[in-house]
Amino acid sequence: MERMSDDATRVQEFFSARAADWDSRFPDDGPAYASAVTELGLRPGDRVLDAGCGTGRALPPLRAAVGPSGTVLGADLTPAMLAAAVRAGRDGLGQLLLTDVSRLPLRAGALDAVFGAGLISHLPRPAENLRELARVVRPGGILALFHPIGRAALAARQGRQITPEDLRAEPHLRPLLAGSGWRMTSYVDEDARFLALAVRED
Repeated sequence: MERMSDDATRVQEFFSARAADWDSRFPDDGPAYASAVTELGLRPGDRVLDAGCGTGRALPPLRAAVGPSGTVLGADLTPAMLAAAVRAGRDGLGQLLLTDVSRLPLRAGALDAVFGAGLISHLPRPAENLRELARVVRPGGILALFHPIGRAALAARQGRQITPEDLRAEPHLRPLLAGSGWRMTSYVDEDARFLALAVRED
């Protein structure tokens, strides 16, 4: 991988320090991931990317959705997170890529969908990064921005308040997506989950 930006280095350092016990800290998130993947409407044979896949918790439901004939990719820029995915046996469910989602080694229109869990708040240049995700998805393909708990619950867990400039707030996220090649089709922010869905514009 080429030399990383300072932003990417900070993200990598943050997750490297947390990779070893990431899954054990959030052991009950599996059903929320599976439910969110269902909302993508994937079909057997589809091609999907888990962007910022971390330890690969979305890979089992993604593989189940696209079946053995489908393609599942997991991209993350933190080697320790991908190593944790391998230790958990999830590397057998999809191809793991050590790469920055701002520069994906994929051709234009290669994918049917992108799943991003906890991704949006870690993108250093959100508009540019979402445009890169749009580049690799075919017109009509789907983007899911997910978190297993909502914004308020996450803020409370971290001992902070939601800030007015939070990118995940609908008034910010909708135009951000629209300016990056996506049209938001649904938005849910409740204690049990955060899920924004968008369609790749032509």
